Amino acid sequence: MNKKTGMIMVLVTVIATTALLVGCSQAPPPPAAVGIAPKDMADALFAVMEADRAIYTNNVVKRMHSHHDKEVIKASEFWPDEPNNIPLPAQMFRMASERVAKKGVKVSYQLKSSWPINPQNLPKSETEKEGFKYMEDNGGREPFYKEEEIAGKKYFTAIYADVAVSEACTNCHNKHQDTPRDDFALNDIMGGVVIRIPLD
Repeated sequence: MNKKTGMIMVLVTVIATTALLVGCSQAPPPPAAVGIAPKDMADALFAVMEADRAIYTNNVVKRMHSHHDKEVIKASEFWPDEPNNIPLPAQMFRMASERVAKKGVKVSYQLKSSWPINPQNLPKSETEKEGFKYMEDNGGREPFYKEEEIAGKKYFTAIYADVAVSEACTNCHNKHQDTPRDDFALNDIMGGVVIRIPLD
């Protein structure tokens, strides 16, 4: 190969490379991933759940319980058998969760506690136990996130602190005959909301 042929080949290579680079830089970016990240979904769901419970507790239950001198409707765990009473906030939460499950939605959520009145609401899985310990150790300031496998299926699990937003919460738990703990105060962590999102 003579010098002139070599120079032509180098020039052709430079032109081709430049054209390729310019062409690539003008190509449209790849499409963004479709969907919502499980963490963002869990955070959004909890924000709605927490708002609904706090509003029901403070604007319905607390208001009714403040009228001790009058015959008014009250929140009671025995409300199905008491036609003049309404469900407790925790019962409302559970009924909503059960209704969601009946609709076939794959996301599930539960209210659990390290000191539940009903022992069925204790943290059960290793992830739940780890998450409740983490939440209680950090004062509920940060949620707990982890992936876990249940019955061969993978889930994104998030656990959020359930805080006493009203004296109606603390009074109900502290005075209940089956309570394992009777010293809850306003703003204490009383339990946690466990949200599971399938990853398949």
